[in-house]
Amino acid sequence: MGVLFAFSLLVFSCKEEDKLEAKIAKIPLELKIARFDREFAEADAANIPGLKSKYPYLFPTQFPDSIWVAKLTDTIQMELSSEVDKEFGSFTKETDALESLFQHIKYYFPQFPVPKVVTLTSDVRYEDRIILTDTLLLIGLDNYLGEDHHFYEGIQRYIAAGLDKKFMASDVASAFSKRVVPMPRNRTFLARMIYYGKELYLKDRLLPNDTDAQKMGYSDAEMDWAMANEEQIWKYFVERELLYSTDSQLDRKFLDPAPFSKFGLELDNESPPRLGRYMGWQIVRAFMDKNPVPLKQLLDMPADEILKQSNYKPRK
Repeated sequence: MGVLFAFSLLVFSCKEEDKLEAKIAKIPLELKIARFDREFAEADAANIPGLKSKYPYLFPTQFPDSIWVAKLTDTIQMELSSEVDKEFGSFTKETDALESLFQHIKYYFPQFPVPKVVTLTSDVRYEDRIILTDTLLLIGLDNYLGEDHHFYEGIQRYIAAGLDKKFMASDVASAFSKRVVPMPRNRTFLARMIYYGKELYLKDRLLPNDTDAQKMGYSDAEMDWAMANEEQIWKYFVERELLYSTDSQLDRKFLDPAPFSKFGLELDNESPPRLGRYMGWQIVRAFMDKNPVPLKQLLDMPADEILKQSNYKPRK
């Protein structure tokens, strides 16, 4: 009887989710996408004043036109443009993913204006591959050519692993989350874990078709490792009384981008990075399963309250 009830509940929940997704898909949205990368690649010296007028924010005033004219025939710039064109010729799939993302943002945050999207090449400035302002979303497409691309040969492997177009929508959602998820009010490890957990839960809502691995920026193998070791990770955090620690070294070990997480154990090299974020996510998910509060209310809640009310139990 219990199994049957649980199954019925699951079916009902899936039907409700399908209804919600159908409703979100009908939200009218005018997403303007400007392919500056292509316009610049096809330009000549005579086009530079027109491009500067159309995209003033991409042409810092301290640089004379001669810099941009020289860039048009720069061999590296030409190769960048060619490789981006190979990977993102039509941009159709990416457009669909971005439209869906902004429809979900519109549903949950109706006051947020839909920005104009501008694609460009950025000389592989991967730390600034997504820039989101009130009116603009800049996407450096040369940062999404796939981890084995020869442009990324000098970049550390754990960073190059994220330079893939399957992570683009997730990166945009991360940039958006910084605008709506308040920074933690205290300095505990738990508060910082839950901060990232909220960001990842936001992705559950905004990117329902992305995999958990895409949301985390993990490979499938890294995601499997995190899930298989969830109980042991939680045990490690609890037994060493890390949750309420204010040691900033814990960020470097478990929250910041890195080749792996740092437990100080032999298995470190096998572990994926940022496992503190993964654990924060599971706590937030457990909380929302038991206390389905409005999304904005969740984002404002203190971490210890979320942990307390989540009754979180790691998967075994």
